[in-house]
Amino acid sequence: MSRYLVIIPTYKEKDNVELMIRAVFALSSPLHILIVDDSSPDGTADIVKSLQQEFPDRLFIEERAGKLGLGTAYVHGFQWGLEKGYEFLFEMDCDFSHNPKDLERLLAACETEGFDVAVGSRYVKGGKVENWPRNRVLLSKYASFYVRAVLWIPVRDTTAGFKCYRRQVLEKILQEPPRFVGYAFQIEMKFRAWKYGFKIKEVPITFTDRTRGESKMSGAIFNEAVFGVLKMRWSSLFKKWK
Repeated sequence: MSRYLVIIPTYKEKDNVELMIRAVFALSSPLHILIVDDSSPDGTADIVKSLQQEFPDRLFIEERAGKLGLGTAYVHGFQWGLEKGYEFLFEMDCDFSHNPKDLERLLAACETEGFDVAVGSRYVKGGKVENWPRNRVLLSKYASFYVRAVLWIPVRDTTAGFKCYRRQVLEKILQEPPRFVGYAFQIEMKFRAWKYGFKIKEVPITFTDRTRGESKMSGAIFNEAVFGVLKMRWSSLFKKWK
């Protein structure tokens, strides 16, 4: 039984999913993968199921009825992984914006260096973004600055979705279900981990915009992040963080 589970939510990722699975399994660490698929109409789940014959003890899939949101997909995956006994659980995208090779660097930050959460960060020294237009880079940096200004959180890449958690972090955070589903979910998870006193390290990565498949970004997701941060700040004032 592996101690390491990589959780990858998918929706219409037929062009990426097999390539990503093979890239993760090519690493030296004995990683397992859980695909959480939201009823992709393009056959993403069928590709995963066919690969399970090749990787029967390492590749798993959970199918959900409809497009239910990124945050709920990760929570579903976290709960599945905790029930199965995994010690280190990862979040990552399927579109290769996150380099699979960096999984081992995130793991080292938690397992070897003793941090509780490792964040693949674009905005610390050594991190960078490739293939994004300048206006999108500026928007992302402004969003992280805005989050830090409102929440006072000591994380530079607050919306990052490439992370490794020790199971104890998720057990604590998930005692109360997260409120958000998009970018605000990523912010909320870091904020809660920090408020509960867990140690967070930002690991510099190169974020590369997808070259295959469709982006899932929308105005609703962005607005959730903007207003969700204010809700987080307000509710945190009345919560006991123990």
